[in-house]
Amino acid sequence: MKAKLLTTLAAALLLTVLPAQADPFRLIVTDLETPLVPNSVMDLALQQGYFEREGVEVELVRVQQTPSALAALQAGEGEMANIGVDALLLLVAGGANDLRAVVSPNKSLPFLIASKDAIATPADLAGKSFGIGRPGSLDQSLSTRVMAANGVDTDAVEFVALGQPNVRAQALVAGQVDATTISIGVWSSIPDKTGLHVLIDQDAYYAAAPQVSKVNIVTQKVLDERRDDVKKVITALIKASRDYAADPAVWVAAMEQALPSADKATLEQLGQSFAKSWSVNGGLSKVDLDATVTALYTGEDFASARPVELSEWVDFSPVDEVLAELGTDDAMDPATR
Repeated sequence: MKAKLLTTLAAALLLTVLPAQADPFRLIVTDLETPLVPNSVMDLALQQGYFEREGVEVELVRVQQTPSALAALQAGEGEMANIGVDALLLLVAGGANDLRAVVSPNKSLPFLIASKDAIATPADLAGKSFGIGRPGSLDQSLSTRVMAANGVDTDAVEFVALGQPNVRAQALVAGQVDATTISIGVWSSIPDKTGLHVLIDQDAYYAAAPQVSKVNIVTQKVLDERRDDVKKVITALIKASRDYAADPAVWVAAMEQALPSADKATLEQLGQSFAKSWSVNGGLSKVDLDATVTALYTGEDFASARPVELSEWVDFSPVDEVLAELGTDDAMDPATR
């Protein structure tokens, strides 16, 4: 009896001495494989050991699209989720008060406008057909702003609802529409671009419509209980982003490992095109976020939504604490507050 008691006491003492094993930090992403956009930084930060070096064990939880990511986060199936800003704002406007954006690994979708060669300038879009996802979709609202900034009378443009970017690209190649908005990745994947060209490239597109498309959110509970892990994740994403911005070949090499079947020439082209797109300061600019809210509230989806304040859905403090240690990179991604 005495020996059993001593064994029990020894085991209890051992448990008090050994540190508790932290649960993995689950990051919910909406890509089923590493994507050909700067959002790939989340996959690559795991693959290349950035999270591990910061002392946090990260697991990726893969779902399809923002609604599934939100459902998974709210069901406790992850600690952080990469979601669309539009969906987050609608939730907050509807009464959700415990969700906060803390970083944006890929703040803007790398959109461009591609068209037939016969459309030489944006002004030539007047009277032409333009493929969109659906009426009031993000790509339409952004592209309308880009066209207006380039002097296009958007009332003279025929918008045609076609669906996903790859479908819009196929319609453009088939001559079913005169122009459309797609990502640089979709554009690069078109095997034969004969008769087509980039009318407005991604840098000019974002300059005309600086909208933050996706953010990583956490619940207030996670922020309260695992703040150090949240900061470690943010630190890893910023460090990886800075490495890829400094040398696109580093991103290319990582993507070759992630997607062995990818064409290296395409990866190199994308790496160069993303050179100024990385969230080297965390991707949260108050100026851009305010512009994003203003732009979204002009769309049909927000017609009956109540206005929301930035403080209701963004918490700058974790990324600001990280930047206080790392310093800011002033070459891109302004950290305006």
